[in-house]
Amino acid sequence: MTKKPLILITNDDGISAPGIRALIEVMKQLGEVVVVAPDSPQSAMGHAITINNTLFINKVNFDSEVKEEYSCSGTPVDCVKLAVNEILKQKPDLCVSGVNHGSNSSINVIYSGTMSAAVEAGIEGIPAIGFSLLDYNWNADFEPVKNAIKTIASQVLENGLPEGVILNVNFPKLKEDEIKGIKVCRQAKAFWKEEFDKRKTPQGKDYYWLTGEFINQDNGEDTDEWALANGFISIVPVQFDLTAHHAIQKLNTYKFN
Repeated sequence: MTKKPLILITNDDGISAPGIRALIEVMKQLGEVVVVAPDSPQSAMGHAITINNTLFINKVNFDSEVKEEYSCSGTPVDCVKLAVNEILKQKPDLCVSGVNHGSNSSINVIYSGTMSAAVEAGIEGIPAIGFSLLDYNWNADFEPVKNAIKTIASQVLENGLPEGVILNVNFPKLKEDEIKGIKVCRQAKAFWKEEFDKRKTPQGKDYYWLTGEFINQDNGEDTDEWALANGFISIVPVQFDLTAHHAIQKLNTYKFN
């Protein structure tokens, strides 16, 4: 009998979020599942780790078919670190993060706790995928993307990933029969034009709410933003090696020494 793959599941919306519960439902069909996720929402935490506070993990039992589930007081990256170093007795065959409530396409990838958890798994040498749905509603419908999640995860389990590569997968908010397919893309060149809404407390103290507008500067038809706008699921291979290799030759012409 073939041994089932071990799959680590995490997210940034919290262990009780509908997105992670949907992801668990799919992954149970593919392997033995262990869940380690934040005990409260940790969106936009990026690759933050906890170094000045204690960390706690609590065993929970939301799903009797899951091998083990733990809530963690820390960030998504803390969850992966604790899973690999303290909870799991062997390295998982796959780590999946999400399904995030909201987009992690384009520049959003660098702010994302969902993707940072997947990247941390990649650093540990674990094939990893971050999944996100373009719907910020807590009660978002994840049914239309479950088959695609299963397909993508199955392919990674079967074929692996290139060394140092993590998949950033985003789903358009569409019915399953409206999704045109899956495209492997590059990250669109875009940014947030940010503003701060300045207000005052009843005591007269200034405080701020971050607001902003997403600006897509990229007209390419090979980007994640184009794919999503045109009804496709986007897959962007990302890496944790941030070296700008194309700039090395130019910088070597500078008179640093």
